[in-house]
Amino acid sequence: MKILYLETSSKNCSVAISDDDKLLCICEEVSENYKQSESLHSFVEWALEGAELSMKDIEAISLGKGPGSYTGLRIGAASAKGFCYGLKIPLIAVNSLESMIEPFLGQNYDLVVPLVDARRMEVYTAVYDGETGQELFPTEAKVLNETSFQEFKDKKVLFVGDGAKKAKEILQLPNANFNEDLYPSAQYLVKKTLEKINNKDFEDIAYFEPFYLKEFHGVKKKKSED
Repeated sequence: MKILYLETSSKNCSVAISDDDKLLCICEEVSENYKQSESLHSFVEWALEGAELSMKDIEAISLGKGPGSYTGLRIGAASAKGFCYGLKIPLIAVNSLESMIEPFLGQNYDLVVPLVDARRMEVYTAVYDGETGQELFPTEAKVLNETSFQEFKDKKVLFVGDGAKKAKEILQLPNANFNEDLYPSAQYLVKKTLEKINNKDFEDIAYFEPFYLKEFHGVKKKKSED
């Protein structure tokens, strides 16, 4: 089964294609100014070209559903739903945090904890078993302070993601390691996507919404003075 993966929840605009569990192509770029609106469809075209496929060959769409950038998630969801409507194929949605832990499972960590930078000292996070990838604590928006994650002080913990930088500066955890250069990536959606396909766990395209976790807070314009 040929599957197109879209991950737009972070600064990494990421597109991949697989044939079942075999990764055929990955096209992604990390940009400080969130280039999903400019880059996503170009990346889809390049990934198809790299995989030597056309859009009509794609049999399912998998989307990293968040949490993360509100705008990035909206762009990814709109594109995924458009492809599914046009091709009459199913939509699968995977928690973006799960794609961040995939490269580190089975590497002798008790826990893998993704940290996606939100505002100020806030992060989007969840806690996963370092061997099995099982979710131990559900996804939440968490404000970091010196006492955060103290219940894991005797565990070997790996914190991953762009929120790990500010966590490293304040957390009092002697056994913790930090990987600050990791973003959600389409290539690590494959395993969970295939599990969901096997379980026929598809999204209702008409009603699907990304996992925003928090409401969008826009910037109010100041009224001009007369």
